[in-house]
Amino acid sequence: MRKDIRNGAAIFPMPVILIATYNEDGTVDVMNAAWCTAYDMAQVQLNISESHLTTKNIRRTRSFSIALADVNHIVEADYVGIVSGEKVKDKFEKTGLTASKGQMVNAPVLEDFPVIMECELVDADFLEYGVIGEVKRLAVKEEYLDKDGKVDVAKLGIIAYDPINHGYHVVGEKVGQAFSDGRKIK
Repeated sequence: MRKDIRNGAAIFPMPVILIATYNEDGTVDVMNAAWCTAYDMAQVQLNISESHLTTKNIRRTRSFSIALADVNHIVEADYVGIVSGEKVKDKFEKTGLTASKGQMVNAPVLEDFPVIMECELVDADFLEYGVIGEVKRLAVKEEYLDKDGKVDVAKLGIIAYDPINHGYHVVGEKVGQAFSDGRKIK
């Protein structure tokens, strides 16, 4: 038996990402977004509206970076999602986070987070899909790699957003092996 709880999309988990751009004056702008996904093997899709300062910056600079939010920075990640950079000019400084210039694109990289992506704008169609960016650089801090040099997801402490209860949850426990476990019934 199921109980209807509401209409609408409630896909879980939704990754919590921080999108970083440069403002016109060269200062750093960051926003929290959960409505994003891989568009293809080398591109990301951001479902953000045209009204955001971040979106205006992406259109102007044609670049942005993404940091996967982690459990150690929930307060900062939530703050940049509830405060507008157009209303609070020192929004990024208030977080205490650190940014450096991207290596591959004209966007700041948030140094405090385990995983970052530097992206170049491919297309923006807000009526259809939002923003598409090509990932030019994907980098992980070395302390989050296992002995074989692969990403250890359990170490990352990446958070996901629950759109029904408006909570953050830690992602990490491995419970199966993709492209393998299904062979048991093949």
